[in-house]
Amino acid sequence: MSQEEKFRSEIEKGYSFKGDSITLGAAMLEGKALTGAFVKVPLKTMNRHGLIAGATGTGKTKSLQVLAENLSQQGVPVLLMDLKGDLSGLAQPSPGHPKIDDRHEQIGLPFQPQAFPVEILTLSEQGGVRLRATVSEFGPVLLSRILDLSDTQAGIVAVIFKYCDDNKLPLLDLKDFKKVLQYATAEGKEAFSKDYGRISTASTGTILRKVIEMEQQGADLFFGEKSFDVDDLTRIDSQGRGLINILRLTDIQNRPKLFSTFMLSLLAEIYSTFPEQGDTERPELVLFIDEAHLIFKEASPALLEQIESIVKLIRSKGVGIYFVTQNPTDIPNEVLSQLGLKVQHALRAFTARDRKAIKLTAENYPISEFYDTKEVLTGLGIGEALVTALDEKGRPTPLAATLMRAPMSRMDILTEKELHTLVKNSEIAASYNEVVDRESAYEILTEKIEKANVQQEKPKPKSTRRRSSQRQDPLVKVLTSATFIRGVMGILNKVIK
Repeated sequence: MSQEEKFRSEIEKGYSFKGDSITLGAAMLEGKALTGAFVKVPLKTMNRHGLIAGATGTGKTKSLQVLAENLSQQGVPVLLMDLKGDLSGLAQPSPGHPKIDDRHEQIGLPFQPQAFPVEILTLSEQGGVRLRATVSEFGPVLLSRILDLSDTQAGIVAVIFKYCDDNKLPLLDLKDFKKVLQYATAEGKEAFSKDYGRISTASTGTILRKVIEMEQQGADLFFGEKSFDVDDLTRIDSQGRGLINILRLTDIQNRPKLFSTFMLSLLAEIYSTFPEQGDTERPELVLFIDEAHLIFKEASPALLEQIESIVKLIRSKGVGIYFVTQNPTDIPNEVLSQLGLKVQHALRAFTARDRKAIKLTAENYPISEFYDTKEVLTGLGIGEALVTALDEKGRPTPLAATLMRAPMSRMDILTEKELHTLVKNSEIAASYNEVVDRESAYEILTEKIEKANVQQEKPKPKSTRRRSSQRQDPLVKVLTSATFIRGVMGILNKVIK
C-alpha cells in the first residue's frame, strides 16, 4: 500500500460517522488535495467548543462562514460576533467564481450558491435588533466581577441589591444603580446603617468610579429595557433552517470592557435559562466569537475565572462556543483545553517570538506520521487549514491538512440598502428597539429626597411669647426688677419682727 493510499484509508476511517456531519473540505497530502477524502465534523460534538486560528488573510473568516452556513442547513441556530463587519454577506447567495469551481472540483464536492436566514443584532445605535439587559438581571456577583471589585466592595454591591429588593426599587439601568449607591451614604445613610450596617463612603466612591469607567465604553447603551430574550436566538425559519444571528460590533472594537460585559452576561443568561441537554444528536445553539482575544484583553482574574467556568459548564446546555483569533496563545490554557474542534490556518514566522508560538501551537495537535506539524503550519496556503475534531465517541480525529470548501453565500458585506431592508423585515426589531424608561430606583429615590427637602424647608409657626427686646413701661420695669423686690421683702421682714 502506497503512502497516499494509507493516508486516504486513515482519513476515511477517522472521518466516517453514523450521525449527521458537516463537510469542511478534502484532506491534503504533500500539498495536493485527495478528491473525495472528506474531512468532516460530527454534528453531535459541535457543543464541545472549538477554535479557528491563523494569521491575517489566511481564511479564518471564510471557515467561520462555512461552519455557520452548514449548521443553519442542519437546523442549528447560530450567533456570530462580527467585529470587522464582514459577515453580513451570509444573507445573499455567492455570485460564484471560476476559482471556486476549481477548488470544489479538487475537493469532489458540488458548489451550490445559497442565501441564509439572517437577523442583524446590535449593542449600539447601529441598525439592527437592540440587545439590552437590566442591572437586576446581572445580579450582584456578576456585576462585581465585571467591575473587578474587592470582597468588601462586592459585599456593598450585594447590600445595594438586597436593599432594592426589600424596598421594591427596580434596578434597570446604571443610573438606577448609581443613585442607590449615592443614597446609601447620603440621604439614606441612617436607614442603611440601621438595617444593613454602615457603608463606607470611600468604598462607594471606588465602585462609582468603576461604573463610570464602564459607562465611558458605552455600557449605558446596553443596560436597560427591553431585555433581550435569549430564546429569540434559537429560532428556525419556515424551511427548517437555523437562524444566523449576526451581532455587528464594528463600533466597539476599542471598547473591550463592553464586549466582555456583554459576552459574560449573554453566556450567564443562556446557562441559567436553557434546560439541561446532556449528549444530544445536535447542539441547541452555536456561538462564534470573532477577534476572541478582545474578551480576554485586560480581563481581571475574577472575570477570566467566570468565563472559564461558563465555557466548561455550558456544554451540558447544548451550546457550543467557537473562538476565532490569530493565534491559539491568545486563548487562556484553561479555555484552550476545553476546545474539541481545531481549524488552524497558516501562521507566519517573522520573528523569534513567532517561531516559539508556532512550536507551542504544533504541540496542541495530535501527532501524525504524515506531517511535520511545524512545517505544515507555515506552509499552508489561503483557504487551507490543519483540522482535528472529536468523533462521536469523543476521541480526536486524525490530523488532516485540509483544502477548505468555499462559502455558499456572498464573501462580502451587504450594501447599506440591503442591510436596511434586512433590518426592516425583521420580525422582532420593532419590539426590542422601542425605548422603555419606566419608573425605577432613580425616579423613586429622587422623588423621596425632594419630598424630604420640602418638609425641611417649611416655615416654623411664630412664637406667642413677648420678645425680650420689646420696650417695657418704665414703672413696670422698676416694680418687677430684682433689686426692688429684694428691698420690699427686707422692709416687710423688719415690720413683722
